Amino acid sequence: MTGISDRINPERVNDKRTIFGWTMYDWANSAVATTMLGAVLPAYFESVIVGEDGINFLGRIWSAEGLYGLLAGTGPLILFLLVPILGAIADYSGSKLVFLRAAAVIGTLTCAGFLFVGEGDIALSILLVLAIQICFTGGNVFYDAFLPEITTDDTVDSVSARGYATGYLGGGIHLALGLAFIQLSSDTAFATRIVLASVALWWGGFALFSLPKLAGVEIPRPGLRLGQYVKTGVGRTVRTVLRLRHFPQLALFMGAFMLYNDAIATTIAMSSVYATGTLQLETTTVIIAFLVVQFLAVFGSIAAARLSRFIGIRAALITILVGWVAVVGTAYFLPTGQMLPFIATAAGIGLVLGGAQSLSRSLYASMIPLDASAEFFGFYTVFSKFAAIWGPLIFSAVREGTGSGRPAILTVVGFLIVGTLLLAMVNVDEARESREGWALSQP
Repeated sequence: MTGISDRINPERVNDKRTIFGWTMYDWANSAVATTMLGAVLPAYFESVIVGEDGINFLGRIWSAEGLYGLLAGTGPLILFLLVPILGAIADYSGSKLVFLRAAAVIGTLTCAGFLFVGEGDIALSILLVLAIQICFTGGNVFYDAFLPEITTDDTVDSVSARGYATGYLGGGIHLALGLAFIQLSSDTAFATRIVLASVALWWGGFALFSLPKLAGVEIPRPGLRLGQYVKTGVGRTVRTVLRLRHFPQLALFMGAFMLYNDAIATTIAMSSVYATGTLQLETTTVIIAFLVVQFLAVFGSIAAARLSRFIGIRAALITILVGWVAVVGTAYFLPTGQMLPFIATAAGIGLVLGGAQSLSRSLYASMIPLDASAEFFGFYTVFSKFAAIWGPLIFSAVREGTGSGRPAILTVVGFLIVGTLLLAMVNVDEARESREGWALSQP
């Protein structure tokens, strides 16, 4: 980064121990993304909690695909309202690590609750999923906000990619262990609940190892009362929105990110229930597909960082998003009940998933003012979560309206195409130069 904030410890910038601790937290919470929210829980939700005949909820009969789409859109709505304020408060107080620890503790306890979720436990499962979404995604706001504070412009791409690669590897290992346990068990439903609850041990255990290495990165401000923090957080959030009009390239990127990331998030959230519902595949097949995604995403994120050094970060990201359009488009044509085409599509997603996520994060980190990193990563998350409200809800509506998940795939492709076109209009150099004027744009 250009310039070091007086609230950041310069000795921790590009420090190997600090960066190692930061990347290992991605390893710690990766099991939430893969096992809990990605492969196992949606399939368990479809096959056991809801079942083939659907379930009566909110006065109507829902399919598992439709209801899970509604659930996947509700969590982002809550985060849309909550996250930017938390980010602003964390920036003002220099307490990102405190918030990150709290999210990890509450999230791990919530994951353990799935040990008690069985057939028909809709209300309990919805409450647990919403709490996990909030802790996982809200915690990642503070995790991501450390990135511009521990790197410089010449290292941010590689460190971001290393974080994602570490996370994909850790999530893949936990998922592989979970698959082996389920396969060896005589009671699949109970074994699945144990695997879901084991996410708590993985997340909490590795967080205890990784988070202490981030201590001392920030220089905290003197404590304020809770009401003062809330007032400060709300005030900074409003001011940030007003000041964005002076930074059109940053605003344009955020608009593009909203759209294409919504497509990516919808693909991750809905692929498991799409596979078990529309494609009528077994849960084991879904888990294998997610393993393929996880391990190929390790190489995809590393390759993306190298590609960005050769052709530039925006061109590399656009190339990867074009790959996303091609891969997701093939999902519409996948044959019912056939494992290999689904696995092949998963392999394609794995190759483009890591690059899209890591390059988006590092590009954004290079365009935001350092003194407001948590606040801006709060906006980064909130913009993505605002869009992520609509992707699963639209998917759910199309699925319920047509009786099939295939037409819903086309909405995902549409989000990808429009987001990629907007990204092509972003002037990255202008955006990076404009962050130096952030402090001068006070309304």
